[in-house]
Amino acid sequence: MADRLPPLTALRAFDAAAKHMSFAKAAEELNVTPAALSFQIKNLEERLGEPLFHRLNRAVSLTEAGRTLAPGCAQGFESLADAWHATQRLQEAQTLTVTAGPAFTAKWLAPRIYDFAHAHPEIELRFTASLKLIDIRRENIDVAIRYGYGPDTGLYSEPLHYEWVCPVMAPALAEQFDTPQAMAEKAPLIFDESIDFLRPKVDWAAWFDCMGVEYKPRQGAHFSQADHAIDAALSGVGVVLGRRALVVKDIADGRLVAPFRVALNTQARFRFICSEGDETRPHIKAFRDYIWQEAEKTTWITDSMRILEVGDKA
Repeated sequence: MADRLPPLTALRAFDAAAKHMSFAKAAEELNVTPAALSFQIKNLEERLGEPLFHRLNRAVSLTEAGRTLAPGCAQGFESLADAWHATQRLQEAQTLTVTAGPAFTAKWLAPRIYDFAHAHPEIELRFTASLKLIDIRRENIDVAIRYGYGPDTGLYSEPLHYEWVCPVMAPALAEQFDTPQAMAEKAPLIFDESIDFLRPKVDWAAWFDCMGVEYKPRQGAHFSQADHAIDAALSGVGVVLGRRALVVKDIADGRLVAPFRVALNTQARFRFICSEGDETRPHIKAFRDYIWQEAEKTTWITDSMRILEVGDKA
């Protein structure tokens, strides 16, 4: 048996057919005719000396030899794809592609990015506002900023500041509802459903419980996106449990106030994520350093808060 590997085109044809369990679908993926794909697999089988597929009437299945070869083929082509995409990114050293959730993009990145762009005119910035789970290596993403618990297996992942939530509102509303009791009884509450996944649950009931105030669930405006909920609070619609990263700039600029200065720890964190090893690439490191530099500017707000765990009492 020859030690030399068979042609990659033949192995690629086998990999696609093994993935789809269909010669027709594999041919469609590779943009070749079914006859051409079948010819490549036949040559591979002749080189091996035994069949890789059982040919059935309208389907195929792997033989023992096929089952042995398939995992290594799939892993090999995945590694090749990763290496190719990594090499492509090296040619785009002046482009920084960042994905983050819509709320973080709107409330944190967009208001701060001018200074970074001004300091690094050589870097072309591209932003994708999305919560979709992606493979950053395959989709040519340099940096992902995600909120939650992780884990971010196989990636460089750096947690940013601890996240908390506290009631924030327009200054005029703060004058009307100057105690937690008054807020529980009469304030128009805004519900940010984007934090419903947090465990333990961090919501109005949890915050009022920490304050020792009875809270009876009632109607209010519900938003699936955090930035929309915060925009409603900015317009004076009501009071929202604002996440630290998304409201600190509005608090610092006086557009929102947090009159009670009692916050709940969410346990979840925003994480700076990139491919392992890419954190030292100059444009990614520059962006990471800038994020930390900007985050440090508002630590005084966290320092002024009393941050409690869910279930604690103020």
